[in-house]
Amino acid sequence: MEINMLYLKKGASLAKGLTVIIDVFRAFSLECYIMAAGAKKIIPVADKDEAYELKKANPEYILIGERHGIKLEGFDYGNSPSQIKNVDFKNKTIIHTTSSGTQGLAGAVNADNVITGSLVNAKAIADYIIKCNAKIVSLVSMGWEGIYNTKEDILCAEYIRALLNGEESDVLTGIENLKQTDGARFFDESQQESCPTEDFYLCTDINKFNFVLKYNGQFIEKINV
Repeated sequence: MEINMLYLKKGASLAKGLTVIIDVFRAFSLECYIMAAGAKKIIPVADKDEAYELKKANPEYILIGERHGIKLEGFDYGNSPSQIKNVDFKNKTIIHTTSSGTQGLAGAVNADNVITGSLVNAKAIADYIIKCNAKIVSLVSMGWEGIYNTKEDILCAEYIRALLNGEESDVLTGIENLKQTDGARFFDESQQESCPTEDFYLCTDINKFNFVLKYNGQFIEKINV
């Protein structure tokens, strides 16, 4: 198995084979919680105007997303797992647009098979890759708005790689260290409205889910592993 570690929007565009687009804080952690709450499918879009148009054409769809970490005007929910953790999404269709994760999905035009990546289903991701007998694997850390790297996405990529290679990984120490680095905003009292502390713990609840989220070019669906 050839494992390629790629980064940001450029990395997404270069990804080949079975591609994992990673966004731990918070897009693809959030999507796992949404699908676990019974959603039928998620339509990821890069352009917020497209999201508004989809909602206008389909008023029953639920609009979720952000720009610069802030919930977009008129959206039902922001990009916050704690905000939706008690919402019943059974049989609902979600429109999701974010500054980073959904941009990576849109940009992975050379990939053969695309799934989302997060810590909450990292082992399921590794199991799925092994089950698929993938020859080429691209692990894409999307970072902050797809522009610069973040430690949580790289940590997730390195953990998945370690699982694929049968290697040990001190991922728990890595998660703890995030509190002082790229996860520090979740512990900043001045940012609690957009970055509540609970989001940090929900996004780092490692291997909580035993499914992967597969993107087929139109929508995301849950696949049990």
